[in-house]
Amino acid sequence: MRAFFLALIGGIGLAVLFNLSRLVEYSLYPYAVILQVTPVVAIAPLLLIYLPPPVAVLVCAWIVAFFPVLANTTLGLNSVDHNLVDLFRLYGASRGQVLWRLKLPAALPYILGGLKIAGGLSLIGAVVAEIAAGAAGAGSGLAWRISESGYRLNIPRMFAALVLLSVAGIVIYFALALLSYLMLRRWHESAVSREV
Repeated sequence: MRAFFLALIGGIGLAVLFNLSRLVEYSLYPYAVILQVTPVVAIAPLLLIYLPPPVAVLVCAWIVAFFPVLANTTLGLNSVDHNLVDLFRLYGASRGQVLWRLKLPAALPYILGGLKIAGGLSLIGAVVAEIAAGAAGAGSGLAWRISESGYRLNIPRMFAALVLLSVAGIVIYFALALLSYLMLRRWHESAVSREV
């Protein structure tokens, strides 16, 4: 959960910075892409060498959750109608006012979509890191229990841990879907209920 919140803060913060400065976006976005396309399965053992196991699990979960938030927020901020931006500037709005009163509210559906993706991916990143940590001798968590149960042929325990992980993923998804509905239901086309 901490990795998800770090991805939320870091992804939205960096996307806002990208929107305010194209130079920063063109300089840093390639590194974010490299971080995203490098398989977390390959990164996890390396992180376990340099970091304590709990921190390595946190970093792995953050790595996979960060990019969807960053990419969707950047897309949302860049997709604001330029005519509305010009109208705000015509009325003397500062860059901060344009950001807070126009761009962030308009990008909110994109941000919430990125969060729904990041919620599940952070769970996947944590599972991969826990399995790698278990292989390194520092096992803990449900993913390590699945791996350990497989080695000991304790199939009921393996299924129990798998069901708990699945339930955690479902709870994360529906909590974020509910948050999205509550934030968008009064004004965005994706959540406004229509009478037939």
